[in-house]
Formats: sequence, structure tokens, C-alpha cells
Amino acid sequence: MNEKQEHFQNILQSFNTAMLTTIGDDGKPRSRPMRIAETCEDNVLWFVTSAESGKIEEVAINDKVAITMQGGGKFLSLTGVGKVVTDQSKMDEIWSDTWKIWFPEGKNDPSIVLLKIEPQEGEYWDMSGTNRIRFMYEAGKAYFSGEEIDTSMMDSNAKVNL
Repeated sequence: MNEKQEHFQNILQSFNTAMLTTIGDDGKPRSRPMRIAETCEDNVLWFVTSAESGKIEEVAINDKVAITMQGGGKFLSLTGVGKVVTDQSKMDEIWSDTWKIWFPEGKNDPSIVLLKIEPQEGEYWDMSGTNRIRFMYEAGKAYFSGEEIDTSMMDSNAKVNL
């Protein structure tokens, strides 16, 4: 794993919620907030959802998905493939009792499925920590000189193959 892929993974693992975008049968993208059930070391994401939800129907028609995340000066997007999984051992592994508000019968609720996102490409923008200070310096320099900001020296943005 190269440095940019590692940085991507570190940012990805810092989030616990995401916007999941699927493509509807009308060809239009549809996004909704989702709680991340698990983030794996290979950047695979797992979500718990209802088998009757629109996202499951949409993934069955078109398995291409996008995930976006943002917070604390960090931004991340990834594109990949969504797969519906019914694996009780995986459910047992990642289950959280907080999900009982959606699934009152718990992890054995017959309407539960797992949505596995296998990532293909990702991109991050990290404006946290020293990157924020560096950006503010470059922004001030650009503003007072009347020139466009030069972010080429910053390591705050990268596209990565996953």
C-alpha cells in the first residue's frame, strides 16, 4: 500500500456515517445517510439495512455506488460496487444493539440484509491539522497578491486506486 492509499484508509476509518448514492431505475442518482457498520482494512464498507429498502432494489438493478463523507476538515469520496449479502456470521460480528430502533427483532430480524461496498477508486481532501494551516497561509498569500492559490505543494488531495 502506498502513502496516499494509507492516508485514504486512515481518513476512511475516521468516519462512522456516510452518504450512500445509488442509481434508481429511472437512471437518476439517489443519496441517503447511512451508519457504517464496519470499515475493513481493504477499504470495504459494510452497512446494515432492510431487504425492502429502495437502495437494495437499486443495487440489484445497477450495482455501481458512490460513498461520500465529510467532517472535521476531511472529505472523502469513493466509487465501487454494492453487493447484497445475507451472512448471519457476518451479521453476528458487526451487529450493534443501537440498530434495534430499525430492527426490533434484533440481528435475527428476517428483514435485515448486509450491503457490502467493494471500492474501486477514491479521493480525499484533508484540510485538517497542519494542512489547514498550510492552506490558510497559501490562501492569504493568493488573496493579497491577487493571484490564484497554488495548492501544488500541499499533500491535501489525492485520487487513489483501491
